[in-house]
Amino acid sequence: MCKNNVPAADAKLKGAAAASTVLKTISKSELASHNTPRSAWCAVHSTDASGKYTGGHVVLDITSFASKHPGGDLILLAAGKDASVLFETYHPRGVPHSLVKKLQIGVMEKGAYENSFYSWDSDFYKVLKKRVCERIEEKGLQRRGSGEILIKALFLLAGFWYSLYHMYTQTSFTNAAIASISMGIFAAMIGVNIQHDGNHGAFAKSKFINKFAGWTFDMIGGSAFTWELQHMLGHHPYTNVLDEVEHKRKEEEIDCKLEEKDQESDPDVFSSFPLMRMHPLHEVSWFHRYQHIYAPFLFALMTLAKVFQQDFEIILTGKLYHIDATVRYGSMWNVMRFWSMKIITMFYMMGLPIYFHGAVKGVGLFVIGHLAAGELLATMFIVNHVIEGVSYGHKSVTNDEGVKVAKPATLQGETPMERTREQVMNGKADKSTVPSVPFDDWAAVQCQTSVNWSSGNWFWNHFSGGLSHQIEHHLFPSICHTNYCYIQEVVQKTCEEYGVPYQNEKNLFVAYGKMLNHLKFLGRSKQL
Repeated sequence: MCKNNVPAADAKLKGAAAASTVLKTISKSELASHNTPRSAWCAVHSTDASGKYTGGHVVLDITSFASKHPGGDLILLAAGKDASVLFETYHPRGVPHSLVKKLQIGVMEKGAYENSFYSWDSDFYKVLKKRVCERIEEKGLQRRGSGEILIKALFLLAGFWYSLYHMYTQTSFTNAAIASISMGIFAAMIGVNIQHDGNHGAFAKSKFINKFAGWTFDMIGGSAFTWELQHMLGHHPYTNVLDEVEHKRKEEEIDCKLEEKDQESDPDVFSSFPLMRMHPLHEVSWFHRYQHIYAPFLFALMTLAKVFQQDFEIILTGKLYHIDATVRYGSMWNVMRFWSMKIITMFYMMGLPIYFHGAVKGVGLFVIGHLAAGELLATMFIVNHVIEGVSYGHKSVTNDEGVKVAKPATLQGETPMERTREQVMNGKADKSTVPSVPFDDWAAVQCQTSVNWSSGNWFWNHFSGGLSHQIEHHLFPSICHTNYCYIQEVVQKTCEEYGVPYQNEKNLFVAYGKMLNHLKFLGRSKQL
């Protein structure tokens, strides 16, 4: 949300290891100004030598370290902001305290991020990360990359180019259209199986191979930079969370500087599809009563909207809603890559079909391929977060006493975690033996706002690029998706132990039906 008052400065680092050290105090506006590849600072919550959170935030200069970072320039996405979620989720084995101290250049002003929706005090996520890493080692698996994903990638890339070639050379428009649909399906599968892991730094151990895998999204017509901004800086850290104050300002067309906007808001729940109501805080319109009917047709337009509207809007405005795009487009090399790939892909995805089949048929083939890709992608994505039983976070919501309420709830106002915690408590003679975890614990919120389907199934895990294990993916985005069916049992049992919800649907078709029912309810329920 927009903020007018600057919190008082505090020049003392609140960490036991450096309690007596005076460091530079940095404001949010100063931090936000260091958001380019040439000057990249980020804030992460501070811990003592034992790993206990101290309540403050340290500021790290990652400019030079980016070239040495094992994950490559992914770290630059953290520039200019509170990167605590990225810091935690992309390092399941942790980051050496000595490295943090080496990169530290100051501390954030007192209270800079005190209104966060999330809590990090529970040991739930720490225990979960430890157990998952142990399971991966026990199975002899690699955290990043695998032979399975490499073989699948080669097959999908071959299928895409083979289908594209046949779309050019078929003399019959019907056969060319079939080839275009095939091309669109392979493009969608490249999106969820190759670029997804590549841009998360999980496709391979090599940062160069990961970069190439991420580039395949540009190859199929999109922009990996747009995807990184929306998913890695918006959707993943703040799943199904919406800042009510900022949302109202947006409806009233009131804007403020990017550094003053609250970054804890999920762009997927308010931006992915026009004419859709996907969050209970959204205003209800008359046509939303029918959104469960027209949604499947609207889904097909997803990739066309991304390619022709969102990608260009971001590079021209320098932002994606409340997310500053300078972290990527502050680099001239990245800007050149964006424009050159747009020209090249339009040549072989639209230009050549027009050359071989004429203008009308050529454009038609291009659209057909995108409709196939959009429908498949949207189907596999939306059922994970917009479905019966899923919870939503309402940022800036307070109770009657004016106290902040950080408790995810369903459309019906229920908090499933209250029920799961009670079930665990009732099963114990000594309730004090049940580990404590608050409703707003970051990892617990991911479990409350995400839904699996076909959990543990090897085939569907591969088919969906790990999207069928959405809970595991959100908790461990830097782990290759081919591992999810092996760590799923560990995640589910740990959730049951702590009383954290773990929702799984029998299969994609059941999940899809529940998603449509959810959209129907959303379209007819009142605005919160």
